[in-house]
Amino acid sequence: MLEEHANVVRVVSLAGEVTGRKKLQKIVYIAKKLNYPFHEKYHFHMYGPYSEELTMRVEELCTMGFLTERKEDRGSYQQYRYEVTDKGTTFTESFCKEAGGLPQIIEELNTQSARFLELVSSLLYFDELSREQQIVKVRTVKAKLNFTDEEFEHAFTFMTKLNQFKNN
Repeated sequence: MLEEHANVVRVVSLAGEVTGRKKLQKIVYIAKKLNYPFHEKYHFHMYGPYSEELTMRVEELCTMGFLTERKEDRGSYQQYRYEVTDKGTTFTESFCKEAGGLPQIIEELNTQSARFLELVSSLLYFDELSREQQIVKVRTVKAKLNFTDEEFEHAFTFMTKLNQFKNN
């Protein structure tokens, strides 16, 4: 159980800072889909794959002093920022094993927008379907976001790039 907590702290540590709860959810989900050791259960939600377990784990990590959560008022919404504390760094060093390619993957994921990660994670959620079926499914469940053909192409290219990092 502590390893699962440490893995989440490690993601934030590798990112330096993660801006947004949705973004953190998507980063962990995509890393999980790339076969990194994340065990949170996900279901499809309004913003794509979502894990209640991860939400609870992040709250616990903040309470334990391993992560800091800063809330910023953005007028019409609240923005959350996550960073690792010194205590969190020591914690991850005790539990995390080196996972090849994960630092590059987390860095790459953290540079993307939450919207784009929502698209990528949604496509990965339906990865048992053909590419064409994935696009139809995501266009159906995410109709309000009006993803373009170019965004879908970029997402598939991005997923290929992430898989190459994994193999390094």
